[in-house]
This record gives sequence, structure tokens and C-alpha cells, in this order.
Amino acid sequence: MSQYSYKAVSREGRVTQGRLEAADQRTVAQRIQGMGLIPISIEEAAPKTPRARTYFQGITQKDLLFFSEELATLVKAGLPLDRSLSITAELTSKPALRAIVQDVLKQIKGGKSLAEALAAHPKHFSRLYVNMIRAGEAGGILETILERLVDFQRTADDLRGYLVSALIYPALLFVVGVGSIAILMFFVIPRFSTIFADIGAPIPFSTQILLTLSDWTLRYWPLFLLVIAATVFAVKYWLKTPEGRRQYDVFKLRVPLLGTTLLKIEVGRFARTLGTLVGSAVPLISAVRIVQDIATNQIVSEAISRIADGAKRGLGVARPMQEAGVFPPLAIHLVEVGEETGRMDAMLLQLADIYDKDVRTSVKSLTSIFEPAIILVMGVIVGTVVLSMLMAIFSINEVGF
Repeated sequence: MSQYSYKAVSREGRVTQGRLEAADQRTVAQRIQGMGLIPISIEEAAPKTPRARTYFQGITQKDLLFFSEELATLVKAGLPLDRSLSITAELTSKPALRAIVQDVLKQIKGGKSLAEALAAHPKHFSRLYVNMIRAGEAGGILETILERLVDFQRTADDLRGYLVSALIYPALLFVVGVGSIAILMFFVIPRFSTIFADIGAPIPFSTQILLTLSDWTLRYWPLFLLVIAATVFAVKYWLKTPEGRRQYDVFKLRVPLLGTTLLKIEVGRFARTLGTLVGSAVPLISAVRIVQDIATNQIVSEAISRIADGAKRGLGVARPMQEAGVFPPLAIHLVEVGEETGRMDAMLLQLADIYDKDVRTSVKSLTSIFEPAIILVMGVIVGTVVLSMLMAIFSINEVGF
């Protein structure tokens, strides 16, 4: 038996919270419903620890997912929208999110729709989010649309978390390797340089090169940092230009292995977003334009723009996708099947699931290549340094003998 903390709301809209001991969350939910309450959240109770002060109150994707989940649950339970928003504001623990929800509630009480109120906060609620809510309000299916939004956000968050966790270890290896080389250059090699200078013995050529590099590093490291900073600034400035951004996006898609993975991520995002919008009764052309706005690669964005133009001319989606020359054959084929069967939204979501799985497989393959490659490169560098030092030490011993 475990302790579970819960938050629930009564039919009158009053929020209650407490703890129950049960075998699992499902049992807790049944007991809460038996008390005449609607369960909002059920979590396994953690040991009470002193609460640390929160320094960063930025709103994350997980916070927006929490907002969508709570609002969907309350609306599905039959509570009015204004009361649902009021309860959601009470349940959130972040002051920044609470302030936004309260502002949305204020605008709704002033006569605006939920979509219009959310659109006043474009930094946190995207065009995708707002347009889906607008379609749900127009069709009287807000409850269904909120559930679809929750599924969409949850899937995107899972993929994002997987990508981050997969890249942590290679990044850590790289940082440790660079740190090890820096320690050798700044602290270890200069000590050997002093020893060799005092002895006055001839130094092997490889060791001399290493000592020279170390000496330059000690003398000119501020200049090196300045050059690196200037290079980063120049690259960022170049990427802000339309031509620079386009060339960089073309380069990314052409990189072996990595380019294919990046294209799969873009196609998966395109399919899931368009499928969710079309399934939520958003007009096709408007849906394609929204998807174009959230594409992170300029080449893919241009291809999506061609799809919007083709759909406007009555060509559908599959044919413009094929003419764009960017999308993989599988994506084009499944969209074509969806158009023929009248189930394009379902086929797009199925396509997104396929590419999400492919992305996970590709990322796993890339990390399995990068990890030993980083270890090998760092090992060669450190091994070269150690070998050069040993050669110098052996030459000193031979001279002494």
C-alpha cells in the first residue's frame, strides 16, 4: 500500500485535496469518485522535504501541458468554462502561469472567446493551440479538442525528452574531453617545459611541437577566446540573414546520417500537427499555413508553402508534396491514401507515429556512433600528449646514461 496525494473538485466547483492510502492510482480514483468528487490529479506522495526557493518562474512546455490537462478534465466533467479556468488557476503552483490563466479568465468574463483570450498571449499559446481552440468553440466540441491538444503536447514532450536524454552522455563526454586537454595544456605541459629547459637536453620534434602549442595557449588564450567569440557572433549574424539561414538549413539536411534524422523530425512534426488540425475541423489551407509557421527548417517551410498553394488550387496535399521534392516517398504515399479514403487526419497521425519511432531509432544509432568516436578522438589526443612527454623523458635518460 502506498500513500497518494490527490486534488479533486466537487460538482459545485469547490477544490479539495488530501491523501489516501491505496494499492494503485486507479483505486484512489475510484474512492474519490465514490466520495462524489471529480479527481483532477493523483500522484504518489513523496516524503516531505523543505521547499527550496524558486528562482526561475518561466513557463515551460510541461506547465502548458498541465494547464491543458486540468482544463480538459474540468470541461469534460461538465463545469462551465469560467469556473474551470478559475479552478485551474488555483491548482497551478507557478505564479507566472496563474497570472496568465487569471488574465484569460478576465477576458472571457469581458465577453471574449477562449481562443481570443489565449491569442493575447502568443509567447505561450501558439497559433496551433489558438486555432484548435477556435475550431472547438465553433463546432461545440471544445472538450474533444482539449483532449486532442493534450495528446499532441504529451507526444511532443515525450519525443523532446527522449532527444535531450539521448544527447546528454555524448555532450558530457565532449565536455570532459575538452576539460582534460585544457588541463594538460595549461598545467601539465608547462611543468615539463620548465624541467626540459633546466636540463638543456635535446627535445624530440613531437614534444617540441607540443611545448610550442602549450606556450601559445598560455600566452594568447585571451586572443583565442576573442577570436572564438567573434566567430560565434559572425555566424549568428549570418544565420539571421535569409540567405544565411537558408544555406545553413540546406547544409543540415545534406549532412550524412544527421540530415536524414533532422528531416524525419520535421516530417513527423508536420504530419502530427497537420493531422491534429485537420481532425479538429480547421480548414485545410489554414492548417497548412499554421504548420508552415512552426517548421524550423527553411527548406521544409518552403515545401509546405508549396503545399498550401497547391491545396488552394485544388491539387490536394499529396501531389504538391511530391512536387516539392523534400518529403520522403512513404510520407507522400500515406497522405495520398488518406486523401483517397477520406481519412487524411488519421493517416497523417499514423505517419507521425512511424517517423517518431524512426527518429528514436536514428538518434540511438547516431549516439552509438558519436560516443565511441568522441572517446577515440579524445583518447588519441591525450595519448599523443602522453607519448610525446614519455619520448622526451626517455631521451633525457639516454643522455644522462
